[in-house]
Amino acid sequence: MSESPFQTEPHPRDEAPQYVLPLVVRLEKADPPGRTDALETAARAVLVLLSDERALGDGEWARTVRDWQDARIRKVVRRARGGEWRRAGELPGITVTGKAAEVRVFPPVPLDGWPKELAKLQVSGTELDDPQEPPAAHPGVPVLWMSPEVEMSAGKAMAQAGHGAQLAWWELSDAERSSWREAGFPLAVRTAGPERWRELIASGLPLVRDAGFTEIAPGSCTVVAEHPALRSR
Repeated sequence: MSESPFQTEPHPRDEAPQYVLPLVVRLEKADPPGRTDALETAARAVLVLLSDERALGDGEWARTVRDWQDARIRKVVRRARGGEWRRAGELPGITVTGKAAEVRVFPPVPLDGWPKELAKLQVSGTELDDPQEPPAAHPGVPVLWMSPEVEMSAGKAMAQAGHGAQLAWWELSDAERSSWREAGFPLAVRTAGPERWRELIASGLPLVRDAGFTEIAPGSCTVVAEHPALRSR
């Protein structure tokens, strides 16, 4: 299994300047989104940013995106409502919508250099529920399988889903990336059963091992990314 940019073992990545990818989920008191909807929207938001022309080549975000990917891959999800959400929307970034969820992703920022509009937003305690059990994913749709063994807040799980989507993106060819993007980045986030999870971990598919900076133990396996193009190899 290949070295992961999410793990905590000493690595040359640690010597590079450290950046974080900020994501903000809209969380209005009266009408919060479902948990799975939020996780899927966060994962798509990461993919939208990675594929945006501003993050590629000589784009205005490309340098910071490269610097971020050269170091540990960190993502932090904060929540906002009302005026907080409107102010976050005034910063450079991309808002991605799901069924009801709204997530805004921003270009990476230095670990200790968050814009003040984002730095004051709440991180901990983001809790969301699904009103009913999500249906089985449609055949042929990429699935980000969450571990049945690790309990996480919704915010932490959103970051992990984003990690899984990013690992899948890295493994795809340019043509496979273009196809996924043109389709609108369809994907599903589901929790695997215990037996299925053991199979997934051993499958060779992209696996997220968390660095353990928050909530869970270092090295915890949290997500396996099952993209059809990767299954066929």
